[in-house]
Amino acid sequence: MATPHIDDRDWSSLTTSQRIRQLEVEGYLVLPDLLDTDHITRLKAITATFETKAVDYSKYQRGRPNLQFDGGEITTLLNHPPTLEFLRKLFGDKVIFMHYGYARSEPGHPGISLHADGQPYGSKIFGFEGSCPVLVRVLYYLDDLTPEVSPFRVVPRSHLCLHADANPYKRYESHPEEVMVTAKAGSAVLIHHRVFHGNFPNIGKYPREMLAIAYRPAWAGPVADINPWDEQDLQSLPDEIRPLFV
Repeated sequence: MATPHIDDRDWSSLTTSQRIRQLEVEGYLVLPDLLDTDHITRLKAITATFETKAVDYSKYQRGRPNLQFDGGEITTLLNHPPTLEFLRKLFGDKVIFMHYGYARSEPGHPGISLHADGQPYGSKIFGFEGSCPVLVRVLYYLDDLTPEVSPFRVVPRSHLCLHADANPYKRYESHPEEVMVTAKAGSAVLIHHRVFHGNFPNIGKYPREMLAIAYRPAWAGPVADINPWDEQDLQSLPDEIRPLFV
């Protein structure tokens, strides 16, 4: 695989309209400095207690799904004000929460192949949640993304492609136009769920932690029914977060 272009631009210089265009056209966006050092420290103190499960392809990639009802700062992150402010401008509609998970890429992690999360007919992996016509995933990084420590990888504009190679059920080891994205801890990478993306190996000296939250606009529901939220779980949510689940 050829050395990919590294997208390490000054993301803080983009206006809101430029951010929206970047995400709509290129399929990815970095929002820097969303979490300060104290916030990261508090979140990492919680994630350190998680019981995680290794993925089938590597013992060095671990995760935990369904964090939305954990409570405390993990649940509060669902309604992080600067993120939700941007999403409301992006969608021009009510924002609906879809799913929430934790991932840790440890030294030795081999990387994740290029794939799309949006799958219009549903799948065994994503269920019918992947069939939403519009969905944005917010990937909060709790550690620095460097070229050595599992940086994000993406094929810009791949969500716009009409070619058979852009069938969202396909997977690729690499692509000549893929980009490496680095970022500081506390930043988030936002992606269109149809863009082909993954991450590079972790050949560094520390694990890379990430909290991933998916949202959609109210109009863009899945093509078939999905399991409703448990009413008791909904009642446990803070008042300001509950509207994201309706």
